[in-house]
Amino acid sequence: MVWSYFFRKPGGKFLFYSIIVLVFGLLTAFLIGNSNDDKKSGKKGEVIKANPQQKEGWWKSDAKEMVRKQIESRGIKDERVLEVMENTPRHKFVPGRYSKSAYDDSPLPIGEGQTISQPYIVALMTTSLDIQGSEKVLEIGTGSGYQAAILAQLVKEVYTIEVIEELANMAEGRLKKMGYDNVHVKWGDGYQGWPEHAPFDRIIVTAAPEKIPQALVEQLKPGGKMVLPVGDTFQLLKVVSKTADGKIKKNTITGVRFVPMIHPDDPIPPDDE
Repeated sequence: MVWSYFFRKPGGKFLFYSIIVLVFGLLTAFLIGNSNDDKKSGKKGEVIKANPQQKEGWWKSDAKEMVRKQIESRGIKDERVLEVMENTPRHKFVPGRYSKSAYDDSPLPIGEGQTISQPYIVALMTTSLDIQGSEKVLEIGTGSGYQAAILAQLVKEVYTIEVIEELANMAEGRLKKMGYDNVHVKWGDGYQGWPEHAPFDRIIVTAAPEKIPQALVEQLKPGGKMVLPVGDTFQLLKVVSKTADGKIKKNTITGVRFVPMIHPDDPIPPDDE
């Protein structure tokens, strides 16, 4: 037997017991190590359970940075607009493959040849409406619904028209699901406005007509404002104000680039996704 060999040798007994102690120590260390691994894996499991909540809020730091670096730094100071844009999940208004880019300083494709505007432009147009909080607003060009969602948190009612039926249906479903109950979506011709609910305190157009649609001017309430891009190749963002006695004043804010405003029967520009 192995142990009899050790006991016949000088000092064999000591060597035998030393080996036993060493083996026992190694075995104990192995068992403790596994136990610690189990504990660590348990902690990891707890983190994994918490991850869904962390993932759900991943965008908040991006949105905060978006507001600070892209919007506030460019001179937008309206605290209500800044707060709403910081707390609105912009990534939910773009196709999933663009969600990580939703807070970048650029427009993004939303399908059907249309885009969601650059965050700064959304903030600039919203601020230019000079919103007080009790307004009824008409939006032309619902798109994915992001601009309507921003407005819904700042005004009493939003009426929004989208010329592309698929986008109108998707935006309506998205806005309802997200709880924007004061947004009313219509599939139709934005050039005609929404006369059934006119006049409007404010009008915002998120696609560029070649000239200001007269129907929209007529549906603007005296004392109201309309913000829209105007032009074909070269576009200017304009504010149209209607005085109390019905006179029209126009001011230019800056040069912009929007998708063209179309009629229902016009061909849709190619999708550049």
